[in-house]
Amino acid sequence: MASASLISRLPDVRGSYKENAPLAPLTWFRVGGAADVLYMPADADDLAAFLAGCPADVPLTVVGVGSNLLVRDGGIEGVVIRLGSGFTFIEREGDTRLRAGCAVPDIALAKAALDAGLTGLEFYRGIPGALGGALRMNAGAYGRETKDVLVEAEAVTRAGEKVTLSNADFGYSYRHSDVSPDLIFTSALFEVAKGDKAEIAARMDEITSSREGSQPIRSRTGGSTFKNPGGTNPDGPKAWKLIDAAGGRGLKRGGAQVSEQHCNFLINTGDATAADLEGLGEDVRARVKETSGIELEWEIKRIGRTAADAEGQAA
Repeated sequence: MASASLISRLPDVRGSYKENAPLAPLTWFRVGGAADVLYMPADADDLAAFLAGCPADVPLTVVGVGSNLLVRDGGIEGVVIRLGSGFTFIEREGDTRLRAGCAVPDIALAKAALDAGLTGLEFYRGIPGALGGALRMNAGAYGRETKDVLVEAEAVTRAGEKVTLSNADFGYSYRHSDVSPDLIFTSALFEVAKGDKAEIAARMDEITSSREGSQPIRSRTGGSTFKNPGGTNPDGPKAWKLIDAAGGRGLKRGGAQVSEQHCNFLINTGDATAADLEGLGEDVRARVKETSGIELEWEIKRIGRTAADAEGQAA
């Protein structure tokens, strides 16, 4: 779908449109093609109006801070929606609740809770994403998950209707929710507890040290590549151990490499393509399947067209 013909079909908005917008700079892997159109809504009302007026045949894709995302080399057809500054608020509601916009980084919410002397969100210090993605995938770390702290979330439907979902509406399980993929989350309300700032800060420092000591956080990576087959069970099989046992540590494909430090992380060593990274991930899955009989499930979200698909559409 050519962006020039597409943008003329889209409704007027208070936010911004950008045609043929590069997406690689918006992802932690720094790879991938362009969006036909990138739309950044001004606020939830602007988003609702856009969705109500957007033709039903236009593909829509929502992206966040790109920490757990692999955009394929052929880019993304249709409109890519990325929430901006209008969704970065954090507000206290009562003594023990915080409401935040869904473009707020998880780490920023953890810091805001610390500043307010509220405990329960320290685990978000270890999650490199934004709240919209955390809601969608029940993000968790260090023994806690989003389902443990979420009260409700506000979202907009594909038809532009604003809705509120309770925690129970999400149907949460390990790194998964049952909510419709068409919903776009705009804000969320969290229940926490009063705590001692020094203790909260110490716990967050502990999490920071743990991450820096065990994960390649200063590399071009996308976070944990595969879900742990054992879920949150501390005694269940761990993806990194299965990969290590299959000889995957340090494995390379093009400019992509399995991290030597933590082999459930893929790294762009400098000149990787999305195809290199996805292909390497599939190589790892095949090795683990062969050596253990376990089929690893991707945790990183892979979206868009391959380069060949994009060339075929342009032809």
